[in-house]
Amino acid sequence: MKVTTIGFDADDTLWHNERFFVLTQDRFADLLSDYTDREMLDQRLLESEKRNIGHYGYGIKGFMLSMIETAIDVTDSRVPASVIRQILEIGQDMLRHPIELLPHARDAVEAMARSNRKVLLITKGDLLDQERKLTESGLWECFDRVEIVSEKSAEVFDRIFSEHGDGPDKALMVGNSMKSDVLPAIAAGAWGVHVPFHLAWALEAADAPDGHARFRVLEHLGELPNLVEGLG
Repeated sequence: MKVTTIGFDADDTLWHNERFFVLTQDRFADLLSDYTDREMLDQRLLESEKRNIGHYGYGIKGFMLSMIETAIDVTDSRVPASVIRQILEIGQDMLRHPIELLPHARDAVEAMARSNRKVLLITKGDLLDQERKLTESGLWECFDRVEIVSEKSAEVFDRIFSEHGDGPDKALMVGNSMKSDVLPAIAAGAWGVHVPFHLAWALEAADAPDGHARFRVLEHLGELPNLVEGLG
């Protein structure tokens, strides 16, 4: 086989994620509407998230802390305690939200699990939250290995595909993020397969490596089995 290891991203590749952040950001804007306009608030929140990734990592808990920091900043430290409490509550709502698999996700993962290839889940985010989502998805047993990492880089993909597969040159990574799933996987020597999602976090934006021999784009995960078989 040319491809003996398949890596899947999780959020917005296998199940819905970004839409809950968008809905929460709408509620956050309502809470702060007396202090600043929506455009300014969104900008300040994005700046806070970018600064805090190195401190809190990716995921809902870091997002909650960034919302609280932004609320303090835009109100010149006058934000009421009741607003802080509501920010915590809407963040906790996100942590309790049931998992909703995306179309074709289960079929694609199960097909890869039956294909005699190593199937890995490689995702960023909070450990407890990602484990909860994976458990609720019912897909855990399909994966030979689950890697929840603080960042996705060429070095990380090289390590994972070497330790749990036959090396990156025989691996394929599929995900919705050009920046985190596709580009670093290709840089490691693997195939990078992009499955676009209609919502995208601004900090995950990146240009596609058009023309690269190991870059592919799928309309949806239902196309993955044919792609993998075609590559060999």
